[in-house]
Amino acid sequence: MSMLSNLDLLRRVSLFSLLSETQLQALADSVSKRRYKRGDRVVTQGQKTGALFVILSGRARVLMSSGSRRREVILASLQTGDYFGEMSLIDGEAHSASVDAEAELDVLALDQDAFIRLLGESAAIAHGIMRGLVRRLRQADRKIGTLALMSVYGRVANVLLDMAKAAPAGDMIIRVRFSRQDLAQMVGASREMVSRVMKDFEEQGFVIPLEGGALYVKERRATPRH
Repeated sequence: MSMLSNLDLLRRVSLFSLLSETQLQALADSVSKRRYKRGDRVVTQGQKTGALFVILSGRARVLMSSGSRRREVILASLQTGDYFGEMSLIDGEAHSASVDAEAELDVLALDQDAFIRLLGESAAIAHGIMRGLVRRLRQADRKIGTLALMSVYGRVANVLLDMAKAAPAGDMIIRVRFSRQDLAQMVGASREMVSRVMKDFEEQGFVIPLEGGALYVKERRATPRH
C-alpha cells in the first residue's frame, strides 16, 4: 500500500471532497488503512464490523447467500471510490450481504463513532451517503424487476450493458474479467444457460471477445434465437 498519509488518501476520495481541512484532519485520525488479498472476505452477511469501508484501489463484489445450500448471488461490483458498510452503521443491524475482494483491495476503514459524528458535522457527507443509498435502492429495484420480468437473454444483456464503459465508435467495452459462473450468479441462472446465451450473443455480434478477456458490447439490444 502507498506510504501516503491518511490525510493525503482522504483528499483523493470524492465522498470527502467537500470537507474542510480541519474536518479532513479529524477524520484522518479516525481511519485505518487495510489491505485484503484476492478472495478475502471483508464483511460477512449476518455479522457486524462496526466500520465504513472506502475503496482506495482494487475491486470487490457484493454477495448474498440464502437457504441451507448457501447459494450465492452477486449483487454488485465495487471499484475505487465506492464504499460499503454504511447501512449497518446507520441502523445498527448486521450486514445484509457479504463483500469479497475480487482483486487485491486497499481500503480506508472508518469506525462507527467517527462516522456518526461526521454525518452530524457535514451536510455534504450526509447528502453523499443518502445519494449512495438511493442509488443502491434503485439498482435493487431494477434488479428485482429484471429477474421477475425478463428472460435470461434480457437479464444477461442488461448486466453486460451495466458493466460496460464507453468506447470509441459509439460502442461499449467491458475491461473487468469475469467468468460464466460469475455472470450466472448475477442473473440467477445456470452456468450452462448463460454459456448458451453468451454464445448466441457472440454469433449475433452483440458481444465481441478481445485479447486479455475484455469484451466489446454493441449498443443495440441482443435478441434470443428462435
